[in-house]
Amino acid sequence: MTFDDLVAEASTVSVDGWDFSWLDGRATEQRPSWGYQRLLGQQLASASAALDLETGGGEVLAGVPSFPPLMVATESWPPNLVRASALLGPRGVVVVAGERPLPFASETFDLVSSRHPVTTDWPEIARVLRPDGVYFSQQVGPASVFELVEYFLGPQSSGVRNSRHPDTAVAEAEAAGLEVTDLRAESLRTEFFDVGAVIYFLRKVIWMVPGFAVSSSLPQLRALHERIERDGPFVAHTTRFLIEARKR
Repeated sequence: MTFDDLVAEASTVSVDGWDFSWLDGRATEQRPSWGYQRLLGQQLASASAALDLETGGGEVLAGVPSFPPLMVATESWPPNLVRASALLGPRGVVVVAGERPLPFASETFDLVSSRHPVTTDWPEIARVLRPDGVYFSQQVGPASVFELVEYFLGPQSSGVRNSRHPDTAVAEAEAAGLEVTDLRAESLRTEFFDVGAVIYFLRKVIWMVPGFAVSSSLPQLRALHERIERDGPFVAHTTRFLIEARKR
């Protein structure tokens, strides 16, 4: 496909939901070794009331075999809220609009989970957890895919590069009254095989390059297209960490 074809296709395809299957054959991302969805299923199997925060289109939660008697999910982006409701509602999951503070009574849940939250409101999580309840989350780590971020935005400060650090999460969890019982981190190889995959990724994960627009980035996109055509896939590194914390 030509550069113009790739740009036109990736600029118009839907980016609703949290399903990245459009990138099959166009980009690859190494997965963390721990298997978040499998571990989440184990956590839910022993819970009686659970809350999944920022559930996206519900795709990750939908892949879990069974839910506790009370299963609630939140999502703040309207298109994803509709998708999650349609996907999870038939299985008895109550999906509500995400808000801060959380629209739940204190000590309602014995499990709160979240995969790749944009932010983590530790005090609110601690509030809605029952004593001895667990927060279980896979999160984006520091400087994730920053090879791509810095391609468009230029070198970032050490403060920006070190944001979302696992050590910060541990300190904030402990300050909210939680005890971290498990913490794992990995750096994972990510490859983009054409410029369309880059456009789709940045349209979907909008906080990676804030304000990204195809129209204003055409010179950089064309140069990146030529680079991939000449040198092969654009390689970046995704960082992820798994954190489990128990309410004291």
